[in-house]
Amino acid sequence: MLETLDTPGSTFRPSYRLRLIFSPVLRSVSLCILLWLPLCFPLTASSQDLQEIKNSGVLRHLGIPYANFITGSGDGLNIELVQGFASYIGVNYLFIASDWNTILGDLTGRHASRDENGARYLESTPVKGDIISTGMTVLPWRQAVINFSNPTFPSAVWLLARSESNLQPIKPSGSIEADIVAVKNSLDGHSVLAMENTCLDPALYRLSETRANIRLPKKKIRLNEMAPAILAREAEATLLDVPDALIALEKWPGQLKVIGPVSARQVMGSGFRKESPELLEAFNMYLEKIKRDGTYNRIVKKYYPTVFSYYSDFFTE
Repeated sequence: MLETLDTPGSTFRPSYRLRLIFSPVLRSVSLCILLWLPLCFPLTASSQDLQEIKNSGVLRHLGIPYANFITGSGDGLNIELVQGFASYIGVNYLFIASDWNTILGDLTGRHASRDENGARYLESTPVKGDIISTGMTVLPWRQAVINFSNPTFPSAVWLLARSESNLQPIKPSGSIEADIVAVKNSLDGHSVLAMENTCLDPALYRLSETRANIRLPKKKIRLNEMAPAILAREAEATLLDVPDALIALEKWPGQLKVIGPVSARQVMGSGFRKESPELLEAFNMYLEKIKRDGTYNRIVKKYYPTVFSYYSDFFTE
């Protein structure tokens, strides 16, 4: 017999019966709303400025194992730099590993990459950290996505080749622009390893106009694996930023040679969300303090002792 709401002796109550009918529907609708809302209104990190970080008691440092900035062994120039900053603002320090494809999104909550018009914004993603400090070069397209601190390290991009390559180091002219032209003019027919969406992106330096054979890594590798890749004959030469080039020349003496510059002088900096101006200001104050009291140069000398020979003016400014 079909039982109805008014069936005599029924143990069902109208409110209970309604819950039985509508609960699965409500659960489904609620789930759809929960899944839909983040797509339309992605979570932002706008509230995570200096005071909120102090309230949380921890500064989350986003970094990528790279050269001596972050060695992968728990130390590095940028590790010590941000640990000191955490102490300066009175919070604990937490390192969070990232990679070049995701680090901007890990900071801002939205992935981004470079395209011919500047920055291209991609999908939303959870925010994982409060500061990027990892030997990141300040580039215009990155500046559209995040704010950079005052310069933390000098850099540029050089072309390095295996020592037996018939590519020859240029003779410095005294003009960086002329030296870059000389390097590019020597590339016709030579294979050059590069990496997109990094400071070694060939499009940044218009290498396609040189008639070089531009090669991108066949598999996902780190920037500090570019030098070993050309030693393994994946290409004849590679782009490298100065800090990594100094490490490579020291690590493989006699096996690599510097052909010359591909870029003008660049700088590196720590990155912050656009919505974290007070955190950025605090970092710049901290950076100025440790430069004045000598702490900064002591840290640099520990990890990059030879850089003072190339950029002495940067460390005396």
